[in-house]
Formats: sequence, C-alpha cells, structure tokens
Amino acid sequence: MTGAMDPAAKARAREIGERLLGAFLRAGAAEITPDFLQPAGTLLDLYGEDIRARAYVTSDPLRGEMMLRPDFTVPVVEAHMAAGAEPARYCYLGEVFRRQDHRGTARPSEYLQAGYEVFDRTDPEAADAEVFALFARLLAHLRPAATIGDIGILRAAVEGIDTIAPRKDALLHHIWRPRRFHRLLSRYAGLLPVSEAQSALVAGDTGTGAPWIGLRTPEEMAARIAILRADAEAAPIPAEVVAQFDALFRLACPAHEAPERLRALGLPALDPAIARLERRLAALAARSIDTSTLWFEASHGRSTLEYYDGFVFTFAAADAGLPPVATGGRYDALTRVLGGGREIPAVGGVIRPSVVAGLEGRR
Repeated sequence: MTGAMDPAAKARAREIGERLLGAFLRAGAAEITPDFLQPAGTLLDLYGEDIRARAYVTSDPLRGEMMLRPDFTVPVVEAHMAAGAEPARYCYLGEVFRRQDHRGTARPSEYLQAGYEVFDRTDPEAADAEVFALFARLLAHLRPAATIGDIGILRAAVEGIDTIAPRKDALLHHIWRPRRFHRLLSRYAGLLPVSEAQSALVAGDTGTGAPWIGLRTPEEMAARIAILRADAEAAPIPAEVVAQFDALFRLACPAHEAPERLRALGLPALDPAIARLERRLAALAARSIDTSTLWFEASHGRSTLEYYDGFVFTFAAADAGLPPVATGGRYDALTRVLGGGREIPAVGGVIRPSVVAGLEGRR
C-alpha cells in the first residue's frame, strides 16, 4: 500500500472538510489560509532537527530553505501575532504534508486538516472547554473515545524538583521524549551510570590532539562542559522523586477523579496546575461534557508536536490502525516565542476529514 487516497475518497474528505469549516465559521471563527510553503528556519528553531524526519524540505533560490506545511498552528500564530485583534478565533481547511516512517504504510503523506483556534486571555479554561465541546459535538455521531491530559502538570512537576536549573531545563526539553526523559531522570538520581566520555570531560581530559571540527565553537563546548561539571557536583535526585514521577506518568482515570488522584502523589508543586484542571473540568461540565466518562491520562500528549504546554486532547476511533480523528491543545508559550515577547493564551485543534469520511462510510 502506498497510503495514497483514491479520487472518490479525496472528494468525500473535501466535502466533510467543508462541512466542518462551515461549523467553525458559524462558531465565530474567521477563515485563514496560510501558504503551502513555510520558512524552514522558524520550524527548525521551534522543534530542532527532529522536524526534518517528519517534514518535506525544499530550497527556494530567494527565500532559502522551505518546508511544505507540516501543520497550520505555527503560521496561524505568526499571522495573529503580527496583526491580530483580541480576542480572535480562526478556522482553516487545507492540506498538510508529513513524511511517513515505514514503507508500505497506509497513512497518506498528504491529507486535509480542518482546524479551529482561539486566542483569548479572558478565561483560558473556558476557552479549552469551548474548543473541546465544539469538537465533541461535531464528532458525536462517530462515538469516538475522548482522552484529555495536561502538559502543564508535567512541567509543574519538573519545575518543583529540588535540583539545579540545568537539570530541570534538560528534563523540560525531553518531556515529549519519554524514553530520554526517564533515562535522564534516572541518571540524575544516580540509578544509571554516567558515560565514560562524559566522565572524562568532567575530569578535565579534553585534549586529544585532533583538529577542531563541527558547528559548535570552543566557547560553546566550554559552557557545556561547565554544565556537566555542575551536574556531577550536584546532589542526586532522591529515588522517591523518581518513583513519584513514575506514578504520575502511569496515572490514568476518569477525568473527575484526576484532581484527587494527582494530589495523592504528594507533589506540592502540582497544586496550581491541579487548580487549573479543576476549573477546566467545571467549564467542560458547564458545556454538558460528562467528566465521569471522559478519560484523563497524565502522560497524554507526550508524543505530539512540542508546542503544546497545557491542556491536550484526542478523539480516537475504536478501529485499530486509524490515526486520531481529532487532536488539539493549549500552546501559550508558542505565542510568546513567535510574538517576540508578546503573548496571548491560545488553544486549538484539528480534525482529519479523511478519517471522519472513513468512519462514516463504515457506519
């Protein structure tokens, strides 16, 4: 299988996409149409070189390195921060392009996304509930399984660790890479050994006689070695903290139980994030979302794009092998990065019309 859609399926996906776009417009959003080609530099600055494995990269003789649009959120945020009024709601319908990892995958490399984004600083938890409830209503006939999480809870847990700042920075950077995060936390706790190469650098054995190569300057490497030495001198993170994080990452329960289950972990740094979760659950209940059947997972969202820093959600079909019907979340920090220091709370999500079409065809 190549993952390509046949013309009839593409036409049906386009029809459903237009239906979703109409619903977003009626909800008060203004349509926005970002360019297919996006400057690669912005995306590389945000995600690092990892984005190259997922995006199609090309070169323009005048504009330099470009990427076929891997998502809509970044260009929508850029457009809003450049000239947007407050509050603002945007919607869009168009193709995104993602490279697939495995030969013969059934997932297409080009597919439609219909999206809805809210920029509003008045009541962030109410905005979260607005986006989620809108998607829940539009997808209700498919009976998808809905899961929510909160990256802000994970970030608060890391920021509350009693350790040096460089360790916290490294852990925050790897929240979206679960295996690397666990290895790093275990090493900081002394549960995994430091590599011989790193030990040699810390001990001062940096001279090999080899010529200097690579992109990093000697000054940058000296700063990195200083961080490694500070790490070697810092006290280990207690093993019970590692156990608390393991319990946090495993936590999964009906959403209305999540606040008390989180408090039971004994991590005081979570209290403000738990309070935000309680406000969000109340806002969802006010929009007729049953939080006793809604599922909460503390680790939810750790495999998504890295700009989500708060509320995250997924609507998934019961059919095995299908990508999510819809995903979304909060990305306040992204507005600060792309706004040059200015920021506004923002939340949004996307629905895949092709997945909706397939599910409607099976019903």
